[in-house]
Amino acid sequence: MSRPEYELLAQLRAAAPAPAATTLRLIQEEEAEGATAEAYQYFRDQTGRTDVPGIVKCFGINPPAVRQMIDMSSSLLFHDGFLNRRQKELIATWVSHLNACPYCLDSHGFFLLVHGGARTALDSLTAGDLAGADLAPAEEKLLAYAEKVNGASFRITRADVDTLIALGWTEDQIAETVHVTAMMGLCNRVANAFGLPSQNFLALTP
Repeated sequence: MSRPEYELLAQLRAAAPAPAATTLRLIQEEEAEGATAEAYQYFRDQTGRTDVPGIVKCFGINPPAVRQMIDMSSSLLFHDGFLNRRQKELIATWVSHLNACPYCLDSHGFFLLVHGGARTALDSLTAGDLAGADLAPAEEKLLAYAEKVNGASFRITRADVDTLIALGWTEDQIAETVHVTAMMGLCNRVANAFGLPSQNFLALTP
């Protein structure tokens, strides 16, 4: 699967950063053995990225979970589905802001730019200004729906869905919005609890 974000990252970064201090221990690449080492190699083989990111290492004590997270992210997030990559990265960036996750906000903000998102939209989303992101009304409403899924999913009603359908979204696209939002909620909470710092991808962009 093509990962243009990782291809660009390889061009922009001279070398992978040194491991950062975290609140929970990560199994680093140089110490990984057995099934964990194999799972890390699975990530490299599937993505083309030579260094294993912190969010993957957070699952290093459970190698099957590493592979499952790689497969899920590949099929759900890093892939055009009912939503395209730019739309998915809009959701991922917005949800990462809502959950105050510096690690995911930086990486998915970078991915958003790679997949055609405007820098002005990124700056507004990272500042918490959805209305100022200058998105099409339908996309702004979709992100507002993602915000409700993220923070108050028990309040979602059929009326919320019908509002989006009236704006041109299909039920499959709305369902995929739920999936992407929920996956990002998982990643945000894991990254925050492990204390993953920003990878500073956005600092590499003009």
